[in-house]
Amino acid sequence: MPTETSGRRRIAPYGRAVLVTGASTGLGRACALRLEDRGFRVFAGVRREADGKELVEASVHGRLTAVRIDVTDEASVAEAAEHVAGVLEADGAGTGLWGLVNNAGVCVSAPLECVPAERLRWQFDTNVVGQLVVAQAFLPQLRRTRGRIVNVTSGIGTVAVPYLGAYAAAQFAKEAMSDVLRRELRGFGVDVSVIQPGAIMTPIWGKISDVAQEALGKAESEVVELYRARFERFLRNNEQQARGSRTTPQDMARAVERALTDARPRTRYRVGADVRRMSVLARVLPDAALDRYLRPITE
Repeated sequence: MPTETSGRRRIAPYGRAVLVTGASTGLGRACALRLEDRGFRVFAGVRREADGKELVEASVHGRLTAVRIDVTDEASVAEAAEHVAGVLEADGAGTGLWGLVNNAGVCVSAPLECVPAERLRWQFDTNVVGQLVVAQAFLPQLRRTRGRIVNVTSGIGTVAVPYLGAYAAAQFAKEAMSDVLRRELRGFGVDVSVIQPGAIMTPIWGKISDVAQEALGKAESEVVELYRARFERFLRNNEQQARGSRTTPQDMARAVERALTDARPRTRYRVGADVRRMSVLARVLPDAALDRYLRPITE
């Protein structure tokens, strides 16, 4: 039943089940714990059993269950969908799966000239193909409940920033995929929303640096040297921006909660002043002016 909260109509979370992918660390972990605390029955998608055990121990209401799922492995996704359906049926609640939060993702950061083909495929397999595979596997359950899909992208899905080209390409693709899913699923009563978080300090920043150094190590040394100083400065500045950001994982988790409980969910929830600023600039500035705005990154 919809309820009134701060003047907005909300749907009560109690008794509703959601799956959150990529819940081991960072934004996914914060999201899974927030939703469990607010009353949802949460299936937290993790790749390692140890991560799932730690997450269950961190939950406080006994409504969180860890589920092994690797979004790049179709068999793993199918098994997870079957497992979730079986658990909910065994519970006898009859509510089924209400929400899917497609959060799992990776970030390849390097000058595009230096990005190995296998890393570009990994970027798209995880952030785009894997997300669609998960949506396809769980849609039969979501159609029955007239539930919701929440796709997590980023502000980089609005403006393609230098040295994040592979990541931006995948996020732009996920944005387009979300638009199409929203339009195709409207007739079935399934709402699709996008969460666009900005710079937030999470463990992903250490992983970005590791992947970046690996990419540079596989590129031609003459090409790498053309970019090295500027790119390494970009990595330092980017991490510094994240460390100084006032946006937190909890801010993102609250946005996901809203997308799942707003009676009339938005198509996009932008989290962070940097994302809102870039969204405005992308709408009002011509390409040449936006290029000038971003030029300091590459100089």
